[in-house]
Amino acid sequence: MKKRNKLKILNDPIYGFITIPNELIFDLIEHRYFQRLRRISQMGLSYLVYPGAHHTRFHHALGCMHLMQNAIRVLRFKGVSVSLEEEDALCIAILLHDIGHGPFSHAMEHSIVNEVSHESISLMFMEKINEEFNGSLTLAIQIFKGEYHRNFLHQLISGQLDMDRLDYLKRDSFYTGVAEGNINSERLITMLNVVNDELVIEEKGIYSVEKFLLARRLMYWQVYLHKTSLVAENLLIRVLKRAKELVEQGFELQASKALKFFLENKISADNFTEDVLNTFSNLDDYDIVSAMKDWATSEDFVLRNLCSMIINRDLLRIKIKKKVFSTDKINKHIDEFKQKYDISDQEASYFVFTGTISNQAYHQNKQNINILYKSRKIVDIVSATDQFNLKALSKPVTKYFICYPKHKD
Repeated sequence: MKKRNKLKILNDPIYGFITIPNELIFDLIEHRYFQRLRRISQMGLSYLVYPGAHHTRFHHALGCMHLMQNAIRVLRFKGVSVSLEEEDALCIAILLHDIGHGPFSHAMEHSIVNEVSHESISLMFMEKINEEFNGSLTLAIQIFKGEYHRNFLHQLISGQLDMDRLDYLKRDSFYTGVAEGNINSERLITMLNVVNDELVIEEKGIYSVEKFLLARRLMYWQVYLHKTSLVAENLLIRVLKRAKELVEQGFELQASKALKFFLENKISADNFTEDVLNTFSNLDDYDIVSAMKDWATSEDFVLRNLCSMIINRDLLRIKIKKKVFSTDKINKHIDEFKQKYDISDQEASYFVFTGTISNQAYHQNKQNINILYKSRKIVDIVSATDQFNLKALSKPVTKYFICYPKHKD
């Protein structure tokens, strides 16, 4: 019997050819848990603003693995010891770091699953796969959790200059067409080094770090926190909350088996069992879109209109400002909508609501980005740079928003 070739080469629009390094990685990519990421949007409903933003978590995970391979090669060239076992573990951990994302990325975490983060679900998936692969992921899981004795390996997966951020900024910039996010990930990786078990960037890379942090700030305001994306995501969260509320009241809603399970059951960290995980693995963007198309003709006023708004991109209005919106202003919009459609306060609250958004490109004293000078002196990027804006970027900027219906005759 002819043996299957598992050392494949994939063509990526960002980096060109990506090589699958070994058969274990190939088998992980082929696993149904990972293949599900083909059906999970990388940027949620951002395609309602940027039509090209239809790339998936699958694309992103492969890109991260490619960057990790480059980072390992650079560090070894500079004399940093990374064993073959550690190399495999790093590639596995970064490949699977987002495997726990639900439909449209973050919507489920705030609606029909109670306070179970995608990071926690990713870890559950990794542990389950580890059982199937006879413990082959044990070291990857240790590094992913930050329990391995070499801290810089964890920083490559989860830090302020990790492979995750280096890929998603460049990838999201490409697919949205927002040039401000196009960072030089290759240059940043080439400048990586390790001192005292901590990742550092060599002095020559300081300007690339400045560009990276500025790009991160601009991408958040311009893309991830774009007002239309913000409205759409909040509407989706309310669609799922309303659907769950109706099911609890005894309404019969059409939905896939997996979605129906999460609508009918209260799921939290305490009861997120292996069976729940298996059901979750069958849930993706397609379940939600299919359900919304059906619910757009629901008898329920709230669910019908929320779904129609998303499906037809006829969204709520949104205003963003630096101060909290007054109670009088909120109540005015609620009263107008209530009177127009003869609905309750509780129903109107699905269409008139407020919230906050925050943007902080760099967190000082949290796995700092350190610059290594030729003198071997190590300095945090904010102190090292002559770019005065970086100090401002390390402070959180909070803004407030209100969403309310458009006035139609």
